[in-house]
Amino acid sequence: MKNQRFVGAIAILAFVLPAVAMATEFTVGDDQGWTINFDYEAWAKDKVFHVGDKLVFKYTAGRHNVFKVNGTAFTNGTIPPANEAITTGNDVITLATPGRKWYICGVNDHCGNYGQKLVITVLEESASPAPAPSNPTAPAPNSAHGISGSGYQLLMAAMVALAFLAV
Repeated sequence: MKNQRFVGAIAILAFVLPAVAMATEFTVGDDQGWTINFDYEAWAKDKVFHVGDKLVFKYTAGRHNVFKVNGTAFTNGTIPPANEAITTGNDVITLATPGRKWYICGVNDHCGNYGQKLVITVLEESASPAPAPSNPTAPAPNSAHGISGSGYQLLMAAMVALAFLAV
């Protein structure tokens, strides 16, 4: 009975861990955080975002905020009602669906005149590591997920081995 519970727990972990192991947390703006006069388009350019990943907006509370907006509001610099702002200064947004996502700062003219806005494209959840590049010296296009995927595969192999030893 004890062995069956162990094998059952391993099976459950095998289904739950892929999402956890594959998710990446991105601090928007890296060390600069969410601020004015920063090129968020360049920051996002080489990043690959997947469903389940998290965006972390770090800033001094009261100086900035974060609004999730649509493409029209992003282009026009339309600020939503104040009660829709995220304002903690350490705002974590989990990317729940694929597609284009738009974020702006609604303080003063930070979005329109100081470039405090971010647009990204979110891809479907990554279920496996990125394929190996055809040129072995080139870095993997999605190395963060590839490393997590390798760790996940190693973890799964260890869990399977333990399950067989327990039986």
